[in-house]
Amino acid sequence: MPSLTDAAKRLLVGRPFRSEKLSETLLPKRIALPVFASDALSSVAYAPDEIFLTLSIAGLAAYTLSPWIALAVVLVMAVVVASYRQNVHAYPSGGGDYEVATVNLGANAGLTVGSALLVDYVLTVAVSVSSGAQYAAAALPFLRGHEALLASVLVLLLMTVNLRGIRESGAAFAIPVYIFMASILGMTAYGFLRYALGDLPLAESARFDLAPEHDISGGLATLAGAYLLARAFSSGCAALTGVEAISNGVPAFRKPKSANAATTLLLLGVIAVTMLVSSITLANLTGVRFAEDPARQLLDDGVPVGDSYVQDPVIGQLAATVFDHFPIAFYVVTAATGVILVLAANTAFNGFPVLASILAKDGFAPKQLSTRGDRLAFSNGIIALAAAAVVLIIAFDAEVTKLIQLYVVGVFVSFTMSQTGMVRHWTRHLRGETDPKVRARMKRSRVINSIGLAMTGSVLVIVLATKFTQGAYIAVLAMVFAFVNMKLIRRHYASVARELDIADSRAKVLPTGVRGVVLVSKLHKPTLRALAYARAARPAELEAVTVAVDPEETRALERRWEAAGLPLPLTVLDSPYREVTRPVVDHVKALRQRHPRDLVVVYVPEYVVGHWYETFLHNQSALRLRTRLRFVPGVMVASVPWQLRSSERLENRPERVAPGMIRRGTFGPYPGDPPRAHADPASNPADGRAEPAAREDS
Repeated sequence: MPSLTDAAKRLLVGRPFRSEKLSETLLPKRIALPVFASDALSSVAYAPDEIFLTLSIAGLAAYTLSPWIALAVVLVMAVVVASYRQNVHAYPSGGGDYEVATVNLGANAGLTVGSALLVDYVLTVAVSVSSGAQYAAAALPFLRGHEALLASVLVLLLMTVNLRGIRESGAAFAIPVYIFMASILGMTAYGFLRYALGDLPLAESARFDLAPEHDISGGLATLAGAYLLARAFSSGCAALTGVEAISNGVPAFRKPKSANAATTLLLLGVIAVTMLVSSITLANLTGVRFAEDPARQLLDDGVPVGDSYVQDPVIGQLAATVFDHFPIAFYVVTAATGVILVLAANTAFNGFPVLASILAKDGFAPKQLSTRGDRLAFSNGIIALAAAAVVLIIAFDAEVTKLIQLYVVGVFVSFTMSQTGMVRHWTRHLRGETDPKVRARMKRSRVINSIGLAMTGSVLVIVLATKFTQGAYIAVLAMVFAFVNMKLIRRHYASVARELDIADSRAKVLPTGVRGVVLVSKLHKPTLRALAYARAARPAELEAVTVAVDPEETRALERRWEAAGLPLPLTVLDSPYREVTRPVVDHVKALRQRHPRDLVVVYVPEYVVGHWYETFLHNQSALRLRTRLRFVPGVMVASVPWQLRSSERLENRPERVAPGMIRRGTFGPYPGDPPRAHADPASNPADGRAEPAAREDS
């Protein structure tokens, strides 16, 4: 019978997939779009807020520049999408920006991109889910003050869904994403229709005047005004996050992978741009006011509205205005917006594990991140991302205004490095290409990537200049920390590989002889089995060793040993301080010193128990001994199991082992598995029965 933990896992993530079913988890474009585009699309929920909030510092007059800032963001988005369409065709393996930078700019550049993206993915989850938690708290007042707890629970829920596999998580999240797209596009289209008919009302906040937060003397044409516009532009560039996820997720697409990824990328760009520009334009037409400090900046007949005024997000104000006579549509828009903010994290849950697996294969991350779990998803990467995001959410108490300042930096570092790498990629290939048509296509691609480099590099400078002191320095420090750690991990793996290389002539692979030591605590069945096993191995020398912790028990053991007539002497180790581990370790070390070219094998009798609580009652001394002896060169520890009666209930467990179950000690087949072909079993000549297969746990 499967264990309780295994049953719970099956309930949460489903039955495991066989490796050959990997192709069945690949995504069609209709599923890939919501899976990889949810982050970029969700920016429509907060990018307008950030633009208007920043411009409000200069007062109401600065709002007139919001459409131009939106157009600047659209221009950058168009260039980035065009550039990344080149990336997915040139590097379809899933390495994305990391692979482009590594191949064309070197390992350090690749690690810079890798660290930036890993940090940005964690921030994507933290920002998106925290924003969704704040939307929920605004709708449900009893959640106020518990946003961090709610956000953490949502992250764990997303983690669980993604552990079920990319296809299942995509299918589960596709409907909410399409509802959000339809609600925002429908709201803006209906709003423009009402404006054309002269029926579009003003927003409720349009009656307020907007006092500037700081006096920018000389207007927006001054240095302070230019800095403010640059800051608003950098905040609006949050709409570009998530574009790079498609280049990292090309292997998840159905064939033709590159073509489908490029098409999905184009759809993402068109939809995100349309939604962003439409929302900002409609906000200006309805006179929406959105201030950094609404209690003081929003004036009603010259009087600040005070702390009692609740400022709704821009999308919420637009929905209330456009659907002032149709409240159901208002609730659909606000609910879909809240949900998409949470689901935006799903982009990171698809990008982070793939990137981490590639880094792990290259030796820059723990090897565990490169393996697929039961559902053919990179489970360890998914869990690591969720854990890091929860830590960040709790550390910043799920406050989006604080987390958002850390955002965007990482993604534009990767954008800039990737475009630089692509320019060098085309330049290198042009040197050896002679076909005029192919050369023309490469030159066109290089121009696109060059424009992308200029754009993204400029935005990166603006983002660093405007957000560094606001909190972006924390993201930069996190990237440096990730970079250094990945270098150290790679150095460790390289050092271990050199140490274990069989080409090292100093390595003594085969000993000249084997000397056995059987540990004895009592003369009982486990000890006799260990003695028999050790003698069957035919070591050059074999001795039984016990530690004299209690003199009376030791003398009784010696008498029983002599009475039993066992064919080897019992060595008694003195232990004046009643220790067991140190005398044994010292004895084994002394044996190694006397015979430095021989291998010492220590046979440790152990109990096999059937209940988890029995592990606390047995084998503790054996565990400590194994731990200490592992660090003694030339010493091996052989565990000799003795099955207690409580373990009989586990004896007839099915043999089949599913991925990830050996380390938990649980085994079993799953419904729906095809029958396995077996060779004819070896027969036992004594009784004619089939010889049982060797159990994994013995």
